[in-house]
Amino acid sequence: MAPDTVSLRYFLVLAQELNFTRAAARIGIAQPALSARMRRLEAELGTALLIRDTRSVVLTTAGAALAESAPPALAALDRAWDTARSAAAGELGTLRIGYSISTGAETAPALVDRLIRSSPGLEVGAVPMATPEISPAVAAGRIDAGITRGAQPGRGVRRFLLRRARVGVQLAQHHPLAEHPEIEIADAAAYPVRLPDRAANPVIHDQLSALFRDTRPHPRFHTPAVSFDMSQHDLRDGLTLAPASEAAVTTLSAGLTWRPLRGAPSLTLHLVLPREQSPVHRRIRAVAKTLAHELHWLPG
Repeated sequence: MAPDTVSLRYFLVLAQELNFTRAAARIGIAQPALSARMRRLEAELGTALLIRDTRSVVLTTAGAALAESAPPALAALDRAWDTARSAAAGELGTLRIGYSISTGAETAPALVDRLIRSSPGLEVGAVPMATPEISPAVAAGRIDAGITRGAQPGRGVRRFLLRRARVGVQLAQHHPLAEHPEIEIADAAAYPVRLPDRAANPVIHDQLSALFRDTRPHPRFHTPAVSFDMSQHDLRDGLTLAPASEAAVTTLSAGLTWRPLRGAPSLTLHLVLPREQSPVHRRIRAVAKTLAHELHWLPG
């Protein structure tokens, strides 16, 4: 039979004090209740633990052995309880996060860092992925969570709004439009506009191109040969403008700047989780929600 751990903890206090009155006061119970606990513990063990008289308490050989061996056993039990609670709270295990490259500038690193700091028992790994692959990977369990730009389609997942960001354009610092604190959409449309390849991210491609739907004449859209062009020669040379959220400000290449587009709707970033969620998934959601509030990612 498993021991009564409460009585065992009371016994250890009594073994230190060797006085029922002081031990009961230290525990915060009445002395008769402590005496009853000790009699019940001795009955469970089938042996005397204490020799009592009117003035003092002396440990028997069995009592001294229990007083020596019980603390590490109770400490191990406490660790087991803590481990179970941590697992139930989603604070233990391995967490795999996939993120689209465009969210890697600021949003994904901030969430990963917060998860690591708040849950030391979680082993967190993050990898950039092509945007259309993220939701299917979450649904299939190949990754635990995803961060995408835009509400990407996908079955078997739930999407939570993580961030809402202003839309602007990246452009060369020497570009004529860089002189303005805000740029009119019609003015930006007068220049070639660099968009992501629609095959790589149809949601964002369509959302960004829709910014210019009502402008006349329509801008010429330019799609880089690769989905994420690190050279950005056309931007730095002032040949094109690139619509981007304000998060792009944190990773601008040398010679580039960012200006908001007046009246443009915001871009959204979403946390993608499986429809059936484990404690780890609920932990990600809770941390992401707190982070979004603290960093004002979702202004009212």
